[in-house]
Amino acid sequence: MRYQGRITTWKDKQGFGFITPNGGGDPVFLHISAFSHRKRRPEGDELVTYERTLDAKGRPHALKVAFVGHRPAPASSQRSPVLPLFAFIFLCGVAGAVWAGQLSATLLGLYLAASVVTFGAYAIDKSAARHHRQRTAENTLHLLALLGGWPGAIAGQRLFRHKTAKRSFLIIFWATVLINSGVLLWVLSPAGARVLQSLGH
Repeated sequence: MRYQGRITTWKDKQGFGFITPNGGGDPVFLHISAFSHRKRRPEGDELVTYERTLDAKGRPHALKVAFVGHRPAPASSQRSPVLPLFAFIFLCGVAGAVWAGQLSATLLGLYLAASVVTFGAYAIDKSAARHHRQRTAENTLHLLALLGGWPGAIAGQRLFRHKTAKRSFLIIFWATVLINSGVLLWVLSPAGARVLQSLGH
């Protein structure tokens, strides 16, 4: 049986809140993992439908939650290969610059290592979200992306369907991608090369 209510409490950082049922009754616990489609995150005060279950202490929990009037995007658009392809092409470009002698092989190794670490951080944070454990700070994920781990971040976001719906997070994430890529392009430019050469002497 499906019920309807309003999200009257929502703590986005912790990923949980409470639904007040239409017509009154005890608040129903709501976790982000209970949403049938997580392309959109709640902000509070949204009308939702849900199924109910009881935990070991008899407290109501929401399951299969959906926003009223919300039509989820087709799965094909949610799993678009464009961003992973962009990250792959970027790494191939770095490898090409190394082969051409424009960049040190160490830099490619740093990008790959940072991507692996960042991918692992997303996996750990996704597991923590599912099991209600302490989460990885968003600032940590952004710092890893800024230091060159953003290709791994994109892979983690797509594979785990994690951190893909919170707009404020994505804005900062793409800012780190632009900053990191901009610095790399500057290093490859004649001006950047001259500065690096002067620093090396």
